[in-house]
Order: sequence, then structure tokens, then C-alpha cells
Amino acid sequence: MHAASEIYRDGADEFEGYLAFDGAAGKRRPAVLVFHQWSGCSSFEREKADWLAGLGYAALAVDMYGRGRRGSNPQENGALMTPLVEDRALLRRRAGAALRHVRSLSMVDGDRVGAIGFCFGGMCALDVARAGMDGVRGVVSMHGLLGAPGAGLARPASVRARVLALHGWNDPMARPEAVNAFAREMHDHGADWQLHAFGGCGHAFTNPAAQDPKGGMQYSALADARSFAMTRDFLAEVFGPAWEAKTVACPWPA
Repeated sequence: MHAASEIYRDGADEFEGYLAFDGAAGKRRPAVLVFHQWSGCSSFEREKADWLAGLGYAALAVDMYGRGRRGSNPQENGALMTPLVEDRALLRRRAGAALRHVRSLSMVDGDRVGAIGFCFGGMCALDVARAGMDGVRGVVSMHGLLGAPGAGLARPASVRARVLALHGWNDPMARPEAVNAFAREMHDHGADWQLHAFGGCGHAFTNPAAQDPKGGMQYSALADARSFAMTRDFLAEVFGPAWEAKTVACPWPA
């Protein structure tokens, strides 16, 4: 398997992601973008990219902040994430740069691209679908921020990509009213959408480092395993019967 840092650009800005794919496979394959949580592209997202490569995809763990820009504590993480949450046009542009890069790669079928994202990255994946970006067939948000961009940001009337939202029902960052607003948004834009809520789970349920139950952030081994089984099956459905994802168990502890 090929797995290495991947440098790409958006104008003068340089980004450092991580690309993983099965180098033994001769044909072009679907690609999946992996959008990171609020601290930036890390070993967590690289691990998910490796898992996707094991399923047969080319996976790019995306860098939304810029090469060398990573957070090491909540204050730094917030300072990196907040400008993109507040400027969804900038968020869209950086996500679009990653998409253009992965579609240009020789081993990728540029008309078959998906995206998954975690927390802040869930918002990024959803915004890729909301923007109607070329080649994107389906996106998955895992314990993502669900709020739609403001009315000032142009978007297609309909969402073409299929959408799967995996949500912890007790997530303090996506309260029931936000979930209902997301469902209404997807309905109103004619999306092929699904929402699965894990009862008793809060934010960051796929991240073993999330150990703050009082703050609403707690890892759940069961929800983690279930969410990746659903993601595997969703991507296999999105890319059609000609591309059946291999049955590969989650390599991280469950």
C-alpha cells in the first residue's frame, strides 16, 4: 500500500494532507476525502485513510488549515477552526482545492469521489455536498456540525450527492433543534439523505481520546464500530455494483 504525505496548493497557499491507496491495483478507483476534526489533519485521519485504502479506495486526508498549522490544545484548535466556520466561502474554497487535487491523480476516477468527516470535518463534508462539487457522489458526516451556511453563499437548488449523517443524540454541538433543521434542509433541497442517531452518545464518539462525559464528548466503541460499518456499506452503495468495497474490519480497538 502507498501511504505518504501529499502536498497540494490553493493559489499561494500550501497544504499537507496524507494520501493512501493500494499501489498494487492497476485500475483507476473511486477516491474518498477525509476531513479532519478541529485540531487539524492528524494520525486519527491518517488511520481512517489507511482503512479506506484497505477497502480499495484512494483516500486523501485533507488539510483545511495549511501546511504546518495544527492545534495542540482547545484554544489553538478553536483559533484555527473558527475562521472557517464563520467564513463558509473560505471553507468551501479549501475543500474544493483538496477535491480538485484528488480528482487530478492518475489512480483516481475523478467522477467517483466521496467524502467523510469528523466533527468540524463533518461540516466540511456536508458543505461539499451542499456546494454541488463536481464528481462527488456521496458524503458522510460523523458527529458533525450540522448547521447550514448562511443565505449569502450561493448553492444549487438541489443536493445531488447522497448524504449520510451519523449523530450522537446527546451531542451538545448539534442539539435536537439543529438536527431537525438539518433534516428540513436536506428535505427542502431534494437530497437522498439518511440520518442515524446513536442513543446515549455525545460528541466525538469515534475518537478514543474523547473522555469528557460531563462536557458531552465521550468515545463509544460500539457506536464507533457501527458507524464505520455503515460508512463502508454506504460508500459501496454510492459507487455502485461495479465497485464493491472489500469487507475489512475496523483496525482500531473496538
